[in-house]
Amino acid sequence: MSTYEANQVLATREYDTIGKRPVRHDGPDKVTGKAQYGADIRLPGLLHARTLQSPHAHARIKKIDASRALALPGVRAVVTAADLAPLPAELDAAAFNLCNALARDKVLYKGHPVAAVCATNLHIAEEALELIDVDYDVLPAVFTVEEAMAAGAPVLHEDLPALSPVAGDAPSQNVATRSEMVLGDLEQGFAEAEIVVERETTTVPVHQGYIEPHSGTAMWHEDGNLTVWSSSQGHFNVRDFTASALGIPVSSVKAVPLEIGGGFGAKLRVYVEPVAAALARKAHAPVKLTMTRTEVFERTGPTSGTRVRVRLGAKRDGRLTAAEAVLVYAAGAFPGSPVGGGARCIMTAYDIPHARIEGYDVVTNTPKSAAYRAPGSPAAALAFETALDELAETLAIDPIELRRINSAKEGTRRVLGTLMPKVGFVEVLDAASSHHHYRSKLDGPYRGRGVASGYWGNGSGPSSAVATLNADGSVSLSEGSPDIGGTRTSIAQQFAEVLGIPVARVKPQIVDTDSIGYTSNSAGSGVTHKTGWAAYEAATEMKRQLIARAAELWETDIDRIAFDKGIARCADRGATLSIQQLAAQQNDTGGPIVASAGVNPGGAGPTIATHIVDVEVDPDTGKIQILRYTAVQDAGKAIHPSYVEGQIQGGAAQGIGWALNEAYCLADDGTMLNSSFLDYRMPTAFDLPMIDTVIVEVHNPGHPFGVRGVGEVPIVPPLAAIANAVYDAIGVRIDDLPLTPDRVLAALEEANR
Repeated sequence: MSTYEANQVLATREYDTIGKRPVRHDGPDKVTGKAQYGADIRLPGLLHARTLQSPHAHARIKKIDASRALALPGVRAVVTAADLAPLPAELDAAAFNLCNALARDKVLYKGHPVAAVCATNLHIAEEALELIDVDYDVLPAVFTVEEAMAAGAPVLHEDLPALSPVAGDAPSQNVATRSEMVLGDLEQGFAEAEIVVERETTTVPVHQGYIEPHSGTAMWHEDGNLTVWSSSQGHFNVRDFTASALGIPVSSVKAVPLEIGGGFGAKLRVYVEPVAAALARKAHAPVKLTMTRTEVFERTGPTSGTRVRVRLGAKRDGRLTAAEAVLVYAAGAFPGSPVGGGARCIMTAYDIPHARIEGYDVVTNTPKSAAYRAPGSPAAALAFETALDELAETLAIDPIELRRINSAKEGTRRVLGTLMPKVGFVEVLDAASSHHHYRSKLDGPYRGRGVASGYWGNGSGPSSAVATLNADGSVSLSEGSPDIGGTRTSIAQQFAEVLGIPVARVKPQIVDTDSIGYTSNSAGSGVTHKTGWAAYEAATEMKRQLIARAAELWETDIDRIAFDKGIARCADRGATLSIQQLAAQQNDTGGPIVASAGVNPGGAGPTIATHIVDVEVDPDTGKIQILRYTAVQDAGKAIHPSYVEGQIQGGAAQGIGWALNEAYCLADDGTMLNSSFLDYRMPTAFDLPMIDTVIVEVHNPGHPFGVRGVGEVPIVPPLAAIANAVYDAIGVRIDDLPLTPDRVLAALEEANR
């Protein structure tokens, strides 16, 4: 039996810099308070803005009169949707996002902004909001997918086609999209099955819980160009969306990235920057718009509420013959729930010959949903992994062994139709099943152990890097990916590895949109892969230039020069030149050494995780206590193991909150009743044990260093793992999350009848 200790890295290859744990480059500024976040911008003549939010969940806007507000001393401008660019003839996701920034003809959720005002200080701006008169025609609202899909339900968007008969014989106009994926012959697969299990689970919206609210500052220049400062997961996205919202070319907008005080997917969406820019244009002065905490909860997107039904068919030896899933996800006010992510992930970790997945994207009178770590996958895994657990119990097969029997391997045909690339599912299951946590005995009443696995496909995209060799041999590395998970250091490590220099000699910085080539969003666990690849290419190019300079100094051919560990060596002379020596002479040997790279790499490679959790349920109160938690994950190659551990632990902690107590609590009129960190119940240190990690390294052939993204998948297994553990503890399955004490007590009472 293996005796892995907590936070182990099961390494497959050693490097000089990669795989080590250097001090993070951004650490000193953050711990000393010098780091600059969105609301920290101060400009001469800065005006402060506030938004007027709808008190209704669904209403037509008949008239907006801002004359009283504009008459208030200190008020400089008021904007509405009329001050933004007109919508395109054909509505798409970008157009819907414009409607979300400022409501057009209708408000679609309580908190939907209808106007914004800027003034010389916040107090005046807030006073001005009370003076803006809005005439509403209030309409009936729907807050859940069940309400939205019911026959005769109020319609949010009259221009959305009715795509499917989903409520009896009546089509629902609140279904934005319906998708379907089929592999094999589902009827045949279930005919071959000897055991069939079925589960239906529900989840409610939960917020990402980032610390820093959204904030944007905009300033117009005399030449007609605009500069925007904000914290986001993609300042090129900020640039492009702001330009679209204002009807100006992207070349007229410079977006400056600032530190991100948490995002987890939620800061992919742009809310405040175009509004601040519209106010600044009207007021002829810089404007800052920062959300309050209540506005963050009421205006920005949580993840979707969901309803997922799963049916599994299997042989008595545990082999799956068929699987069917129907996923219904709430998109909020505008189309675009993560139902696609859930559909792509729900079965992909397994080898299933016959399968069908159906997905519904449903609009509701709630804030537009936003991404939240592995968007769509946790709720999908909840249904599938609890059904697997039931199947394992029915067949008397160890839960991890059942997953091993059915695990996807390289070359497995996925329900998506494509073949599974190399991934370490079997290796992760091996590490989990042999871990001392899983092998240990769990004694005591009302205690249970659960396991679950999760899958995420990881992302990539265009990315850029520019490296400049300084005279002292250090390197200034400019990149376009906002650092949301320690990527400054992980990218610098990849650059340093190529040149063979200490990572402390690499100075990474995130630069504005005018200073670097286009770089896609920091999302999907793709930054260390794509921008790391750009850094790899830039470092390779710099290495080539260093070899050429050494050859020039030694008056020999470049193929006679070797460059390793930051030192050039000449085969003919036995001489050496360090990178510091070459850097000092660069201006005399041809000029500054600058290397750049623009890439759009594929091959991100998926990742797999398996979590083990022990719980104890208090039969008197229904409270669930997490006793022990172990997370095992394939990282491809852990560039900075401490960062990987942190990502795993953070995802698990958020999944625990999602499973046990986090929820949007809405009144009958759509008012959020718990719109503060005091009332929104996130897990604290008192709720969590030490989350032990085991990092399994299965080289990703789609990256020079074998990297796989790590930040998304840790949030996928916790919901199902905890649900399975609670069932093991009390003998009753609870299919509706969160597993609050009242639900647990109700389940116990039902079991004891």
